[in-house]
Amino acid sequence: MEKNSTLEQTDKQYLWHPFTQMKDWLENDQLIIERGDRVYLYDTEGNKYIDGVSSLWVNVHGHCHQKLNQAIKKQLEKISHTTLLGLGNTPSIELAKKLVEITPKGLDKVFYSDSGSTAVEIALKIAFQYWQQTSPPSPLHEMERGAETAKGGRGGVRFKTKFITLANAYHGDTIGSVSVGGIDLFHKIYKPLLFKSIKVKPNAKAIETAMKKHHQEVAAIIMEPLIQGAAGMLLLPKDLLKKVRQLCNKYNILMIVDEVATGFGRTGQMFACEHEKVSPDIMCLAKGITGGYLPLAATLTTPKIYNAFLGKHEELKTFFHGHTYTGNPLACAAALANLEIFQKEKTLKKLQPKIKLLQKELQKFTKLKNVKEIRQLGFIIGIELKGYPANERTGHKVILEARKRGAILRPLGDVIVLMPPLSISEKELKKLLKITFESVERFLQPPANG
Repeated sequence: MEKNSTLEQTDKQYLWHPFTQMKDWLENDQLIIERGDRVYLYDTEGNKYIDGVSSLWVNVHGHCHQKLNQAIKKQLEKISHTTLLGLGNTPSIELAKKLVEITPKGLDKVFYSDSGSTAVEIALKIAFQYWQQTSPPSPLHEMERGAETAKGGRGGVRFKTKFITLANAYHGDTIGSVSVGGIDLFHKIYKPLLFKSIKVKPNAKAIETAMKKHHQEVAAIIMEPLIQGAAGMLLLPKDLLKKVRQLCNKYNILMIVDEVATGFGRTGQMFACEHEKVSPDIMCLAKGITGGYLPLAATLTTPKIYNAFLGKHEELKTFFHGHTYTGNPLACAAALANLEIFQKEKTLKKLQPKIKLLQKELQKFTKLKNVKEIRQLGFIIGIELKGYPANERTGHKVILEARKRGAILRPLGDVIVLMPPLSISEKELKKLLKITFESVERFLQPPANG
């Protein structure tokens, strides 16, 4: 108790937590995690909790998995970091080959970074620069250039420089990623800093209308495949991903797929794109890539796009982008071990009956009067509560109740998210669902207007 109290005081004195109103944090008791084992987290007082959200959607095979631990220790004895700027390193090379082997066909080049946001930033910059270096100006742009010249301007030519993004999209928190996001709660305040994107409703008709109108100036469309995570686990229309691939081919627009949250087994397939047999032009990976151990991200693209950046030094076709820890050997070693565990432990095969169990057990939640909708895609679940006023913070109250009962959850407003490690047993999964059910039931009385 004394140890926890001291740590909590130090935390409140020095730390600024992400997505947290710090006034609330400072005024309330806080939970401090000290260690983890398999699907469980332990606080500084020894209390045990099921990690119901995989430590923010990243943990895959459980905490303190021996093969992951050993892979990192083995690499640590060799070297912990060396730059990829002008040098190579063994784990990053081996991982790049593995990623190309398991991702959709045609994605043959790998660019590393360290988070989902940076993977998206890289994708946007690659798409933008690709068109600068490959596409001749369209007739529309030739007319614009002539008009500018007539006015005494420089006569500069604009190429395909814009992006189409979907309403309710979330692609991260850096400026470029926010520019293609669509959640005002997170993004509205930064509007003066952002570049403009073309935002459309997530349906094929709206997307095609935008492409038909703007295809001469659009570099790419970016989307989360099958489900919009941070928006509240909103399921996209069936076959939309496949339709967007067809539209991109038709209108000569690059397709960027953000698999940061959906990748590495979360949907029941290794990647969500596999459900509709889609291969994008650019794919963004992060979160589960190292099994939830270390920060790492990868942006994969096609040889056609990669080749557009090849040229003589003086042509300035180089992709001038990089991160200090790009291709970090420790993180890449963890990622290699993660993929090896997928194969040896048959993670995806063992996941299928657990997905069916989830489907069955979640039906019980439909009987609760304060549950509006249940959305599930593989091991991704959103339980939306009926319209409570935002200031009641009912979702937050539910997750605090779950803590008392032995589970760590995190809501998206009044959507209770479940996304446990893929390694969770059926018995542990039933326990997590029981805790969640009881925690939601605790606030059974729906709002007066619900």
